[in-house]
Amino acid sequence: MIDVSKVTKLFGSIKAVNNVSLTLHKGEIIGIIGPDGAGKSTLLRMAAGILQPDSGNLYFDGRPYNDNIYYVKEHNGYMPQRFGLYEDLTVLENIIFFGKIFGMHQKEIQKILPVLWRFSNLEPFKDRLAGKLSGGMKQKLGLACCLVHRPLVLLLDEPTNGVDPVSRREFWRILYDLCVQGVTIMVSTAYLDEAERCNRVALMYNGSFFTVDTPARVKAMIGKPLIEIQSKNPVETEKMLKQNLTYTHAVRSGNAVRVFVDNVDRAKKEISLLCTRHHIGVISIREVIPSLEDTFVESIAKAQ
Repeated sequence: MIDVSKVTKLFGSIKAVNNVSLTLHKGEIIGIIGPDGAGKSTLLRMAAGILQPDSGNLYFDGRPYNDNIYYVKEHNGYMPQRFGLYEDLTVLENIIFFGKIFGMHQKEIQKILPVLWRFSNLEPFKDRLAGKLSGGMKQKLGLACCLVHRPLVLLLDEPTNGVDPVSRREFWRILYDLCVQGVTIMVSTAYLDEAERCNRVALMYNGSFFTVDTPARVKAMIGKPLIEIQSKNPVETEKMLKQNLTYTHAVRSGNAVRVFVDNVDRAKKEISLLCTRHHIGVISIREVIPSLEDTFVESIAKAQ
């Protein structure tokens, strides 16, 4: 549905996006993962046709963006981090407004409304001002406004940022339902657990992708086992390990410290001995299955 080919975007001397290539297939969800300033929003804006690349090419449904920009904008739905809902309009008025922006007649909007109510559960609140909605409901209204013109592609920039866990889960259920209907979705997210729900993920750093693959394959790309150290003082454990050249990438996760190692048995003995020397009480040292977050943090640490 979208093909990004060697795209670069400059802001002055800064390469916000640097020689990026990516293909989105029909009916898939692809997650763009990266720290602040990685270039995620810039990439989404180019995919939406809002920004033009300084070099490279983009294609939408096989058509080049430059020659078909109105077709591109007509057939995608873009939801930025701060979606422009009109808080002094009701839920229904916002949907009608966005439908008319896309040239839809009132009858066409009325025809799609039952579908929008069904997935968003917003019909009981259709006469409520958008400014009076909860954060999760605002996000669902924003999504409904993006979908009113039946786009082929959805471009979502951190759509669940600041939304409670229950609403986040509901929002993703809606995205899955859309994929079943053939809608293609590109979503940037700061939540690594959400990224694991995508068909593919693209890890982005300093404007470039350093891997694009399924979550399972990305988690396996480090090629090393991960061990978790539970101790009575995790802060001191992390500090102590980082001072050792072998474990400089140790990361605290809750009340534990995690680190990728070359050999599990050898690392267990070495870390146990180090903790004893530093008078840190060890509760357990065990091998664990790495999460996408573990892999991402390790990859970023190596890239720096």
